[in-house]
Amino acid sequence: MPAASKMEYEWKPDEQGLKQILQLLKESQSPDTTTQRAVQQKLEQLNRYPDFNNYLIFVLTKLKSEDEPTRSLSGLILKNNVKAHFHNFPNGVTDFIKSECLNNIGDSSPLIRATVGILITTIASKGELQNWPELLPKLCSLLDSEDYNTCEGAFGALQKICEDSAEILDSDVLDRPLSIMIPKFLQFFKHSSPKIRSHAVACVNQFIMSRTQALMLHIDSFIENLFALAGDEEPEVRKNVCRALVMLLEVRMDRLLPHMISIVDYMLQRTQDQDENVALEACEFWLTLADQPICKDVLCRHLTKLIPVLVNGMKYAEIDIILLKGDVEEDEAIPDSEQDIRPRFHRSRTVAQQHEEDGIEDDNDDDSDHDDDTLSDWNLRKCSAAALDVLANVFRDELLPHILPLLKELLFHPEWAVKESGILVLGAIAEGCMQGMIPYLPELIPHLIQCLSNKKALVRSITCWTLSRYAHWVVSQPPDTYLKPLMTELLKRILDTNKRVQEAACSAFATLEEEACTELVPYLAYILDTLVFAFSKYQHKNLLILYDAIGTLADSVGHHLNKPEYIQMLMPPLIQKWNILKDEDKDLFPLLELHNAQPDQYEAPDKDFMIVALDLLSGLAEGLGGNIEQLVACSNILTLMYQCMQDKMPEVRQSSFALLGDLTKACFQHVKPCIADFMPILGTNLNPEFISVCNNATWAIGEISIQMGIEMQPYIPMVLHQLVEIINRPNTPKTLLENTAITIGRLGYVCPQEVAPMLQQFIRPWCTSLRNIRDNEEKDSAFRGICTMISVNPSGVVQDFIFFCDAVASWISPKDDLRDMFCKILHGFKNQVGDDNWRRFSDQFPLPLKERLAAYYGV
Repeated sequence: MPAASKMEYEWKPDEQGLKQILQLLKESQSPDTTTQRAVQQKLEQLNRYPDFNNYLIFVLTKLKSEDEPTRSLSGLILKNNVKAHFHNFPNGVTDFIKSECLNNIGDSSPLIRATVGILITTIASKGELQNWPELLPKLCSLLDSEDYNTCEGAFGALQKICEDSAEILDSDVLDRPLSIMIPKFLQFFKHSSPKIRSHAVACVNQFIMSRTQALMLHIDSFIENLFALAGDEEPEVRKNVCRALVMLLEVRMDRLLPHMISIVDYMLQRTQDQDENVALEACEFWLTLADQPICKDVLCRHLTKLIPVLVNGMKYAEIDIILLKGDVEEDEAIPDSEQDIRPRFHRSRTVAQQHEEDGIEDDNDDDSDHDDDTLSDWNLRKCSAAALDVLANVFRDELLPHILPLLKELLFHPEWAVKESGILVLGAIAEGCMQGMIPYLPELIPHLIQCLSNKKALVRSITCWTLSRYAHWVVSQPPDTYLKPLMTELLKRILDTNKRVQEAACSAFATLEEEACTELVPYLAYILDTLVFAFSKYQHKNLLILYDAIGTLADSVGHHLNKPEYIQMLMPPLIQKWNILKDEDKDLFPLLELHNAQPDQYEAPDKDFMIVALDLLSGLAEGLGGNIEQLVACSNILTLMYQCMQDKMPEVRQSSFALLGDLTKACFQHVKPCIADFMPILGTNLNPEFISVCNNATWAIGEISIQMGIEMQPYIPMVLHQLVEIINRPNTPKTLLENTAITIGRLGYVCPQEVAPMLQQFIRPWCTSLRNIRDNEEKDSAFRGICTMISVNPSGVVQDFIFFCDAVASWISPKDDLRDMFCKILHGFKNQVGDDNWRRFSDQFPLPLKERLAAYYGV
């Protein structure tokens, strides 16, 4: 449309309509949920009218008679509509909203300015930066306005756009506006208003990590300007300066090196800033620096100053103690509130093969999730503790001369909050300084075990965590010295009257179980007694952590749990819990929520529950074997597992496939009727983009095929091509390769006619990925499969026969009949090519391989 007619679009609201909408905006501020629901429904209806959004922008920008919260709310509802249906707005409406936004970015009210800014960035991020070419030039020119409100409003909007659309701003799509914007922002670092200076730094900060060309050209002037702002009186500016330096440390270390000594001094001051947000940003500097190769050189001279600063930051702030209800010692009877129900970070199960050279493949070390999760927002205490932890890993025992004198003072301090921080320090250095701490542990561990009965709950809970960090050493000593007293005290803490202590004790006990494994067998009855008693005592959130501890126990002691008296202790409370699951209960499977899919904010906690619950069941299936049958028989586990296998979240699918494999081994009679439903889902999850999901699905298919035998036939086409593709992919992780090879072997074992024709396409990677794993049941069935397939399709192996020989030689002690199969194939091949050819062929073998085949198989 020609520009003139565009300008004439002047929309006027209808009085009645306006009244109705204002009424609605007033109602939506009511705390009553029924009113809220009615408002939601009305909004849905109003969204069908094309000019409803005109009313909303009108209230936000033109209706100055209304109070600000109502106007702002109108803008926020409009923002949600833009998010949901912007592409269906009629042209006139879109133009009206855009021009109103630009005309009102300088509103005299900070709240209205901010709302307009949010609206602008939401429209921009809906792909509208391309369709709104005048937006960026207009906002940039408004920065030069004499009017403070206009300049601040435009900058606020630009900051939000830089945060939300950084990528597209730095691409060819828009003709590279940053080459103009970044130099422009730099000019405002020296502006007289602190708010403007803060916006300017924040805008530029968005482009550091991506090494944006336009910023790199001006990097020296950027750094110079940052230094000029170092002592700014406005905390928000200091915070953004610290944030910039932390990012530059990762991206442009070369430019900071010449100034490193003064930067370290500056960051030391800022880490002690009066404003906690500034201190927190500055503290991130130490975390980032620890990852840099130059960390040691840069910091060695500053440890004397830095360590006390970090240690000091690890004390609870007054406000934290209030928020944590540090004075409420007994709260076990108070029901959990909704937001409390977040279990500790829980590592989903991945099925891996045991290797010759090491214990377990890829056992990530996750015990560094520092304490006090309920203040789950990152704070100075956590950041200081994390920084001390990583620095301990860099400096190792060189840190101890700086820490030990402080620790002496803290650990025996009369004030509980100081003592508590000392215990946290001791836990934070456990990993990095373990060697140097060993001489002190015989004295410290008993002291800590005593602290487990301190009268302050926050001291008891941190002590649980710190002791778990030394579990490895405790388990390496004679069990009666520390393990037994520690276990006894931790089990008492599992039954503590304070929920935070219960949680910390359960988590610590889970770590102890992982370290101690079968050392715990003599105490099983006592342990189960406590855990089962905790069942009756725990509220929602801690029940999950308890399930985690029971699952870990089952993992750690394995079949030792499989005794009638233990099963009788565990099963009744489990089955009882399971059966009293009410529809809306969140205790084990909050799955029924999936049906009436709630908005995003309710999604997250539930997933943790599902994962923990699936993994508990996996651990029990492994530990109890066939005895889990009674739990499966009297519950809806399979239906729930079927839903979890289709969950959007990869970790949930990952855990559900692990459980499927474990139940297949433990009680296939219950799984078999569902195989026709499960197999297609397994097939679609053979996607190596999600390594762990793919890995567990692959393993489960292998377990199912062993149980199904020849009945596996109809399902082979659903999975075989994906498996062959995965085994041939470059850079596939070892664990996934091994599980893929085992599953292909197992499929070939039960359905050789279907799999053998593809032998040539996988034999080589198959052999190389299985030569390093230990002799075990899985390896046995896989090799039987490969031998059967070779007898069906011998030509498929000819070109890669040397790899087969090498894989056979990796067996230490195959069962007799498997050994005969190997013998038959090797001799068959030798006879077929004749002695001369065989000699020429076997001369290529490395000597150990040659000797081994001769000794074991006489070829």
